[in-house]
Amino acid sequence: MRKILITGISGFAGSYLARNLTMSKKGEVAGTYHLGKNLSLIEDIKNNLNLFQLDLMDSKAVLEVLTKVKPDQIYHLAAIASSAQSFSEPSVVMTNNINSQLNLLEAVRSLDLKPRIMIISSAEVYGKVDAKDLPIDEDTALRPISPYAVSKLTQDFIGLQYFMAYSMDIVRVRPFNHIGPGQTDQFATSAFAKKIAEIEKGKREPVLTVGNLESKRDFTDVKDMMQAYVLLMEKGISGEVYNIGSGRSYKMSDVLNILLSFSDSKIKVEVDPALLRPSDNPELLCDNTKINSLTGWKPQIPLDATLKEILEYWRQTS
Repeated sequence: MRKILITGISGFAGSYLARNLTMSKKGEVAGTYHLGKNLSLIEDIKNNLNLFQLDLMDSKAVLEVLTKVKPDQIYHLAAIASSAQSFSEPSVVMTNNINSQLNLLEAVRSLDLKPRIMIISSAEVYGKVDAKDLPIDEDTALRPISPYAVSKLTQDFIGLQYFMAYSMDIVRVRPFNHIGPGQTDQFATSAFAKKIAEIEKGKREPVLTVGNLESKRDFTDVKDMMQAYVLLMEKGISGEVYNIGSGRSYKMSDVLNILLSFSDSKIKVEVDPALLRPSDNPELLCDNTKINSLTGWKPQIPLDATLKEILEYWRQTS
């Protein structure tokens, strides 16, 4: 049976990917999670997984896990995924995201394993894109504007370098915003929904603080995004990079208004300067022609349905 390893399996995206792979019986699924990481997002499937507590910054420990698993496929999802944190702790985010991937790839090389590896980059690598260059395809200029984006671009290009230098079977993906229940409130849609749920329960004053509502983002339900990962693991061309997104962008104010429409509470919206980033991309809009032409993938779940699920999640957990 095919052996699949997911780094960061207990995280938001990792948990949905693990569920996709186990339900579709794609193979024997193993996963790594960070020291002390909560396993609540995979509670329902953890008995079907081979789990390893692992700090990817520990090269010796990475080698030991790969020796045990000997994976045929590796989805490298583990990373610090917060742009906001990267502004406050740039060294932490850069060092973690870059060195953890290097440790993984070097372990694969030293053990002479031959897995197919998916490197998860980010649409953030495109940074500030001129309106004339929208939608964003894989050849759009790379102008990252946050330390997080620079770390993901480095991961992206390290993947390319290892493919070119060592002929490793590596596919890179640049996902645009993906959202769903279980995402932390470090991300705007989840933060909006959590605050609405808390206001409804009387745990918070009926004032919703926000950052920049003028920026536009391309949102995809996390379940659709993970299906794209699986398809590209199977069909993606080694050495290539693929954008993944819906092909439609929404102003953050419109996303907030959809969430507010699901609530009967009277809520005032106020901008909090502390939630504004030093720099922000005005619009991210995906050109998904490349993945669609290769795999036929396109998102199936409408934004309204995803936002309703996110709000219901916070109503149950906040």
